[in-house]
Amino acid sequence: MGSDMVAHTASDEAALIAAAKVGDADAFEALVRAHADAVYGHALRFFGDTGTAEDVAQEVFVKVFRSIGGFDGDAAFSTWLFRVTRNVCLDTFRKGKRRPTPMDPIDLAGQSSPGDLADDIALSASLEKALQGLAPEDRDAFNSVTLFGLTYPEAAAILAVPVGTVKSRVFRARRSLIATLGLNKGGAV
Repeated sequence: MGSDMVAHTASDEAALIAAAKVGDADAFEALVRAHADAVYGHALRFFGDTGTAEDVAQEVFVKVFRSIGGFDGDAAFSTWLFRVTRNVCLDTFRKGKRRPTPMDPIDLAGQSSPGDLADDIALSASLEKALQGLAPEDRDAFNSVTLFGLTYPEAAAILAVPVGTVKSRVFRARRSLIATLGLNKGGAV
């Protein structure tokens, strides 16, 4: 059942991509909705700033809209999208458009109920701070695998490093996050 679900989802995404290529705005919007969290999450973890992450996500989807006709399907759409996202993040950083203001944990709260709100805010803020503490190459590898769902070989191709290097960077990132967040105490994971 799981593989049928994946195949069905992949064929749905392929249909959306084909429709978006010929100008179907609804199909493009569906692609944006399906991938917006991953793009925004990567940008947020890259810069640590919600405003910059929003700007980057918007620029990513403008670039995707302009260049989707050139997407040939040789790689998964998520792989191609990660490459575009990473490049926009790097270009934004190089151009000095980065706004290094700290993330406001209250923005993470939204309209949540106050019951678990404090715990949710603390965990989100701690996680984002821990992610910012990772070496950039570890964070890139970690984000490619966890946010974008890329396989190790796909991430290796984009990051231009061997598969073993991606694996070790993801392992190092996970180990660092567990230690930083104190998840290895008392067997709690």
